[in-house]
Amino acid sequence: MSRPTVDSGQTWIGRMPEEWSLVRLGSVFRERKTTVSDAEYEPLSVSMKGVVPRMDNVALTANNDTRKLVRAGDYVINSRSDRKGSGGIAEQDGSVSVISTVLKPQGIEPKFAHHLLRSTAFQEEFYRWGSGIVADLWSTRYSAMSRIMLPIPPRFEQREIAEYLDRETAKIDALIAKQNELIALLRERRQATITKFATQGLNPQAPMTHPSSPFIDRIPTRWTLSRFGLEVTINGGLVDPEQPPWNNMIMVAPNHVESGTGKIVGRETASEQGAESGKYLVRRGQIIYSKIRPALNKVAVAQEDCLCSADMYGMSSRKGDNHRYLMYYMLSRPFHSYASEMSARVKMPKINRDELSAAPWLRPPRDEQRQIVDRLDRETAKIDALIAKAEEHIALAQERRAALITAAVTGQLDVTGKVA
Repeated sequence: MSRPTVDSGQTWIGRMPEEWSLVRLGSVFRERKTTVSDAEYEPLSVSMKGVVPRMDNVALTANNDTRKLVRAGDYVINSRSDRKGSGGIAEQDGSVSVISTVLKPQGIEPKFAHHLLRSTAFQEEFYRWGSGIVADLWSTRYSAMSRIMLPIPPRFEQREIAEYLDRETAKIDALIAKQNELIALLRERRQATITKFATQGLNPQAPMTHPSSPFIDRIPTRWTLSRFGLEVTINGGLVDPEQPPWNNMIMVAPNHVESGTGKIVGRETASEQGAESGKYLVRRGQIIYSKIRPALNKVAVAQEDCLCSADMYGMSSRKGDNHRYLMYYMLSRPFHSYASEMSARVKMPKINRDELSAAPWLRPPRDEQRQIVDRLDRETAKIDALIAKAEEHIALAQERRAALITAAVTGQLDVTGKVA
């Protein structure tokens, strides 16, 4: 039998059990505004995974003496819209950026608060109360969020909901982790397949030779080993992307190229992207390669005439080689290892023209290049289909996780009696 419910009067909550209370956020959380130094209190990061020790890829701000104090048990939420969904209960004392809001739970179970405030329904309501000039500068201040109405069950039920969600989300997270492991293995297989055929050919019985290169172990005797700069030309000639006809051309920047896949994602014109740097003309079928952080291995074949940002190289073969073979070779381990090693020597990972020109370049006969490309197109398509299926499973699991949390913390799902 379902328990009696009442209309909460809040769109994001809907109907809730009649024994639950509807209270303002400010009545069960108190804002903590104490400022401290990160030298005294360990810097913490507020992420989609919750409040964690400062992540390696997050730089400290210069204002290291004006950070916000966090005590274990506080709820910290990043109020900026570009950090949407970042928040959670802190498990340790520390300090966070001033753009975060620190809340001390009072009259509410911290673990229940963790799930309630991280629910997608609350997140949407939270940002509805925000303000700002543009999306990236949109934020929700405590003075506004304190007026949000929250559904609060009796304390015993708060504990039951928290325990239930801890257990059920852990199961879903384990399934997601398994799918992510599978995706990692498939991506490794993808690169291994590319490396095998792009550097050794299709015939396992072909005579091999051992070149004097620290990056390439052996190659078919019919192939030649040269320097990249002797075989490939890098486009020059900056254009003004704000002027016609360039402003209406598609622009490709590093963020438009998937890491390690050879795929271009997203479309925007040069004028939409902005003209903060010069652009190079790339013709359909030419190669686009990110010179920034080469370890990410971002290379693709242009599907149409376009511009590439100054953070990328547009390039083409000097001798009419197959550009898709060139792309696959650049995705292979030998070239990737060389580029990663060169770029690691500087603080901001980047490979310059001289370093790129000195890279080892394998040149199979043209008929073999075409055969290798055909084989790799087929093999990578199979692997990509498996990756897509795993990503679909993850998306469905994440949707189920989000729906489960929202249903439990708003009373749509009765978990009483489901906790052992």
